[in-house]
Amino acid sequence: MANILIAGKIHQAGLDILRHTAGFNLQLVNEVSVESFAPFLKDADALLIRTQPLTSREINTAPKLRIVSRHGVGYDSVDVDALTARNIPLTVVGDVNSLSVAEHTLALLLAVAKRVNYFDRSIREGQWNNRNSFSAVEVAGRTLFILGFGRIGREVARLAKCFRMKVAAYDPFLPDSVFVDHDVTRVTDINRGLQQADAVTVHLPLSGHKPLIGEAELALMKRGALLINTARGGIVDEEALAAALQNNALGGAGLDVLRNEPPDLHAALLAQSDRLILSPHAAGLTEEAAMRMSASAATNIVNFFTGQLDKELVVNQQVLLLNDLTSQLP
Repeated sequence: MANILIAGKIHQAGLDILRHTAGFNLQLVNEVSVESFAPFLKDADALLIRTQPLTSREINTAPKLRIVSRHGVGYDSVDVDALTARNIPLTVVGDVNSLSVAEHTLALLLAVAKRVNYFDRSIREGQWNNRNSFSAVEVAGRTLFILGFGRIGREVARLAKCFRMKVAAYDPFLPDSVFVDHDVTRVTDINRGLQQADAVTVHLPLSGHKPLIGEAELALMKRGALLINTARGGIVDEEALAAALQNNALGGAGLDVLRNEPPDLHAALLAQSDRLILSPHAAGLTEEAAMRMSASAATNIVNFFTGQLDKELVVNQQVLLLNDLTSQLP
């Protein structure tokens, strides 16, 4: 009997897949925190994890662990090297939430451009005449610069064109043909793209310890430009962004991700309520995407134990010795 530890609440669709697979015993921990799931690692043969950190310390307390399945596509919170050292594959889900994240990106962009929070609060505070501030802007005809042109970035481009935006994108890992096929202007220098953009959306993974968009990069952007991040917290320097918003150097920002989640409620960024819209890392958590994501994460575990794991969904593919992946169901 394989013990499957599910760290964090997932959609019923994923639970049904695991429950209907013979030879599995499920341990459910609904709270999304390291402290809540760590005590159960010692008995876990498989771990399905959401956004909690999984460091070498936790991994070393799980002697029976054979696979980790991420409930998502990002894995910067997981110590991949520690898993690889023990020949434990780390899997991610397939293309299950691109549409949801792209829609959320456009929702934030439009909400910031149209000053939705500001006008909502104005009505509630009896300031009806704030409508005459003429502070909302149209997005049609403006240039959107997309950082990262993978599945989500491409879907954002498609949606942005529906609002008659001009679209440019940066992604050093793709051939020119991808940009041509999507009728998007390729930008090879991030700084130049930031200077030319009326709005910027981020769809890149977190890389390194320095924010991709810091004080210097924000200073390059047009006064009144909009910044949207639905990728990963830490990509944008939050203190620098707070200062830029405070000084009216930017027109506004929309963030679905933060460096610390949940954030410090006293952080300078959270005080910038007038031109900032936040959501709690929820861009991919629509009903439809949550169902697809849980099913994919659960299926990865089933396929591992039945020797049918899709290697394209394995982050550390070097650990996949196919001879070891057959007939593993207890």
